[in-house]
Amino acid sequence: MKIILVRHGQAENETRPDSARRLTDFGQQQAAQTADYLMTHYQPDRFIVSPYDRAQQTLASFQSRAPKVPLTVQDNITPSDDARQALIDIGNIEGDCLVVVCHMSIVAHIAGLLTGDYPESFSLAEARVFEMEFVMAGMANEVDRFVPEQPY
Repeated sequence: MKIILVRHGQAENETRPDSARRLTDFGQQQAAQTADYLMTHYQPDRFIVSPYDRAQQTLASFQSRAPKVPLTVQDNITPSDDARQALIDIGNIEGDCLVVVCHMSIVAHIAGLLTGDYPESFSLAEARVFEMEFVMAGMANEVDRFVPEQPY
């Protein structure tokens, strides 16, 4: 099975509550680049997304390319949530290729749990693909990575 972890694209400054921050125009472009790459190389059978606006907007780029892929909004993949519990909940979702769109720092912690490595920061709209036989800490290998254009 594959889990593809994606960090949201560039978001506006913190002028509103964190959960309501939206993508900038550049963030929309980053999300589109990542969606183009992943949807060309992988065939997800489930999208999993944070309830925060910027993650939802990032996922919209994926949904426009794969409108029939079912969606799960997972409330515990926001920036300060517990990565261990989030990974347990992701592991309970059926599918051979799951795309999870969320935030720093939880995305880095989930990746670290999957591989058993120290958490490594994700760039904006970066996607990493992990392959494993089943979802369990330390059981995955990173097999691909895509980083879209970054702001200066």
